[in-house]
Amino acid sequence: MILFDLKCGDDHVFEAWFKDSRTYDRQAARREVVCPVCGDTRIEKALMAPRLGKTKEGGEPPPPPAADEGRARRRRALREIRRQVEANCDYVGDSFAEEARKIHYGEAEARSIYGEATNDEASRLSEEGVAFQRIPWAPREDA
Repeated sequence: MILFDLKCGDDHVFEAWFKDSRTYDRQAARREVVCPVCGDTRIEKALMAPRLGKTKEGGEPPPPPAADEGRARRRRALREIRRQVEANCDYVGDSFAEEARKIHYGEAEARSIYGEATNDEASRLSEEGVAFQRIPWAPREDA
């Protein structure tokens, strides 16, 4: 696994894990990597400082500089959004597009749902006028 600092076209910097560098390259080329702040798919690697091991004296390296407070606030906000969604909405898994369509056309009871949808499914829902919002899914703090 490899951790990259990434940057979207709007200069939002965020971190993401990938199996390897090739996996990142492939996903970025397909625009499958999404900015958790604005949803932009124009992603590139940001300048990164290497994480070094122990010092020559045998002690632990100094801690990395404190994370940008704005980034930490965004992460907290995204985690709170996730908590609220999980507490107040029905999880429909990868049937999200189908279920959202049923609700939109009155074929199913109106309720708040969440789940997964591909980029193509999301585009089609948008073209049909189905109201939904893509939310960057922040990992849990205990994960």
